[in-house]
Amino acid sequence: MGSKHSKGTTDRVPFAALQEATNNFDVSLIIGVGAFGKVYRGVLCDGTKVALKRRKPNSRQGIEEVRTEIEMLSQFCHPYLVSFIGYCDENNEMILIYEYMENGNLRSHLYGSDLPTMSWEQRLEICIGAARGLHYLHNNGIIRRDVKSPNILLDENFVPNIADFGLYKKGPELEQTHVSTVVRGSIGYIDPEYFVWQQLTEKSDAYSFGVVLCEVVCARPAVDQSLPREQVNLAECAMNWQKKGQLKQIIDPNLVGKIRPDSLRKFGETALKCLADSGVDRPSMGEVLWSLEYALRLQEPVIQDNPEENSTN
Repeated sequence: MGSKHSKGTTDRVPFAALQEATNNFDVSLIIGVGAFGKVYRGVLCDGTKVALKRRKPNSRQGIEEVRTEIEMLSQFCHPYLVSFIGYCDENNEMILIYEYMENGNLRSHLYGSDLPTMSWEQRLEICIGAARGLHYLHNNGIIRRDVKSPNILLDENFVPNIADFGLYKKGPELEQTHVSTVVRGSIGYIDPEYFVWQQLTEKSDAYSFGVVLCEVVCARPAVDQSLPREQVNLAECAMNWQKKGQLKQIIDPNLVGKIRPDSLRKFGETALKCLADSGVDRPSMGEVLWSLEYALRLQEPVIQDNPEENSTN
């Protein structure tokens, strides 16, 4: 699974070392661009492959969010959270340094690129790993707040790592039920209850994760304006089909005939529970994790069966 930097080892890295790691921020090494700025691939002098997030001077993402992310990631270490290696704040620069994830983000493997199709088993393993990461955060009093497929990165073995913690929030104190906060997040993934009441809970993450589960099985964006009105919002569309027991009508065509009905049923039920209108009706991430592991167990007999029988499913 690769080594993880241990808690509390966040380093301040000299700007010159990052110039060297990226061939002076060569444009050919850009692997992403976001509100924060450009993301570069690089190699430190000790051979560590890294991803560098370099803040652009007029970035909407303020220094406060950067501090939030540094504080969060230097505090926690877990196999399913992206490893934070260090930062650079010289010369009016703000650069965050992470372990490099060889296989990019989950979204790019589901749609919008020409990458090979992932098997159902592989998709389930990724969902299980991401659920473990969220479960760990919730157990440590952290609400992720921007759970979406681009924020789930995949290492060289397709092990998922939750990334991008600029919007995380500390969970409510013992006597409180929620955190009151201005709504932040991504369209199509935001918990409707949080959107209306501005009350953030762990169950807001569960809702967003439910949308990711729909993306995983349907291989389409959370919002697609090019589709007929009733299909624009993936969560609504998937819920309607799941309630009819007909989720198989809208699954990724590449998965047709390759998912055991019981496994799909369990997966669909789990997504539907996550997408409940009211947070109290949604499962905890621990319950989601258990359900996904069960969905994988229901799928596993396919591997042991006679392959010729399966080809006619």
